[in-house]
Amino acid sequence: MTDDDEIILADLDDEELVQQMHDDLYDGLQDEIVESVHILLSRNWTPYDVLTKALVEGMTIVGIDFRDGILFVPEVLMAANAMKAGMVVLRPLLAETGAPRVGKAVIGTVKGDIHDIGKNLVSMMWEGAGFEVIDIGINNPVENYLEALEEHKPDILGMSALLTTTMPYMKVVIDTMIEKGIRDDYIVLVGGAPLNEAFSQSVGADAYCRDAAVAVDTAKALIAQKMHTAEVG
Repeated sequence: MTDDDEIILADLDDEELVQQMHDDLYDGLQDEIVESVHILLSRNWTPYDVLTKALVEGMTIVGIDFRDGILFVPEVLMAANAMKAGMVVLRPLLAETGAPRVGKAVIGTVKGDIHDIGKNLVSMMWEGAGFEVIDIGINNPVENYLEALEEHKPDILGMSALLTTTMPYMKVVIDTMIEKGIRDDYIVLVGGAPLNEAFSQSVGADAYCRDAAVAVDTAKALIAQKMHTAEVG
């Protein structure tokens, strides 16, 4: 592609620009995403519409291709970083306008475990799906999880482990939540390479998420279910 063929983002109409943003997200182009976010805002798009129609829909495409094995972790991380760059612009505006969020999640890797690629991917994909995400990092003792739950009052607690030796710590966290009478206040999702559905059930989690794409679908489904129950109840 020569310089003459370069796309001038500001020359595209709204529909073309959103389509181009989906492509740019897919290709992990941060600068282009930031420019496009500014262009849509200058055309009086609400921050929420920019988030949902341009960024979230774009990341949904990325998530589907990741799930289907067309994209791999490095490419998804690039897409997620481009999404994050756009979110830097949108986040303060969303806070001002009180835009609806899909839900709120706290996520962290458990004590003794310093792996964070999978956790970061889930965190970014959740954010890409419209969740507010508080990432408390790696090597978290139970106290860190409890403090984060108390401070942020999320809908979801996500725990990650990549070592068979640290997996059992998830049960420590959940058992402590049960002791304190707060287990039922949260949806608890667990993930990491050595885990499986049976392990998730044995420690008392709500679900096991095989990868970041599954984590998005599971989080959305369980929040919808919780809201429905609350309405009915």
